[in-house]
Amino acid sequence: MLKAEGLYKAYGKLPVLKGIDLHIREGEIVSIVGASGAGKSTLLHLLGTLDSPEKGKIFISNTDVFQLNQQKLAGFRNKHIGFIFQFHNLLPEFSALENVMIPGLIAKRSGTEVKRRAMELLGLLGLLERKDHKPGELSGGEQQRVSVARALINDPSIVFADEPSGNLDSKNADELHQLFFDLRKELNQTFVIVTHNKELAEMADRKLEIEDGVIL
Repeated sequence: MLKAEGLYKAYGKLPVLKGIDLHIREGEIVSIVGASGAGKSTLLHLLGTLDSPEKGKIFISNTDVFQLNQQKLAGFRNKHIGFIFQFHNLLPEFSALENVMIPGLIAKRSGTEVKRRAMELLGLLGLLERKDHKPGELSGGEQQRVSVARALINDPSIVFADEPSGNLDSKNADELHQLFFDLRKELNQTFVIVTHNKELAEMADRKLEIEDGVIL
């Protein structure tokens, strides 16, 4: 599903990642842990093609992603990669349904098809009755579930989550954590999750710990 080889990344003269190799299998849930500044989010941004390494390669679904030009990479990212962030980044002027649909419409898919899939996902996540509500009318847990549906709208090969429960209370965090495993069961979805939450990290199929820019 995903393979990274020899990833190096520095900011100025500060090396952040110092030769990362990893392999993620389809349907796997992998957590990435480590102290602040260890390079977790940097690694996630590289794997998600939001940033590029100084050295190294990343293959997603057998595609050498950094061999693509910027336009093709953007299209690949939209189709094959989903993102869930600590702060949901929903657009406040749009309804829950419209927020979920946006990546599908950017991909130039049929509006009818995208709306049908968005309704299915909102139903799966228990949000169908909230579909016409704007983010400001939803609880924190509901907003984050909308962002999960948005990440899934294009049926991505892999979903990257950066501290997805970091802004939630313990009840909503627990529900979100369980949701990842329910989605893996329902959709065989692959997740890579950066987290400080010890319970979520231990629930994962594998826990990768980064220290000083390398995986222990």
